[in-house]
Amino acid sequence: MTTADGQVVSDRVLTLPNALSSLRLLLVPVFAVLIVAGHDGWALAVLAVSGASDYLDGHLARRWNQVTRLGQVLDPFADRLYILTTLLGLAYRGLIPWWLVAVLVARDATMLATLPVLARLGHSALPVHLLGKAGTFCLLYAFPLLLLGEVSRTLSLVAGALGWAFALWGTGLYWWAGVLYLRQVAQLRREHRREQGR
Repeated sequence: MTTADGQVVSDRVLTLPNALSSLRLLLVPVFAVLIVAGHDGWALAVLAVSGASDYLDGHLARRWNQVTRLGQVLDPFADRLYILTTLLGLAYRGLIPWWLVAVLVARDATMLATLPVLARLGHSALPVHLLGKAGTFCLLYAFPLLLLGEVSRTLSLVAGALGWAFALWGTGLYWWAGVLYLRQVAQLRREHRREQGR
């Protein structure tokens, strides 16, 4: 199997990029405790380390030809876990409304619900859409900016405005990509039914 840019995808487990992705996952509970306890500076530091390792693991995997199936699962899973943890932590502290949590969780739940359908059609998952990547990118910037507003009173106005802009754009793009994904699943079902009818 190869990626869109021609990289060979292997079944290896013990690679440096996979170790970095695993480190990101191990830092999630640390981040959760820090954000709930209101240690925003340390929480931002953990996010910074996570963001750096996110860039580094992808860069090294491509550069060293260490793209793996495990890495392709761990990386987006870690992204979503950080988004969810940040969402829940900020909502728990009253910094964002619970409706935003519900809207974003509903989108991921909808995508999860398509997996059994795809499995019956002989697919494990569909390729990630550019809009989905853009939405995730916006959300990964939105919540640290909102957190930064709590750390620095000087930056609170600018960080808060930028954070909410990224959050709203990210939510819109996230759902837009989700709708396109659902349309792809529906198209696959129609094609499958036509083939079965022959």
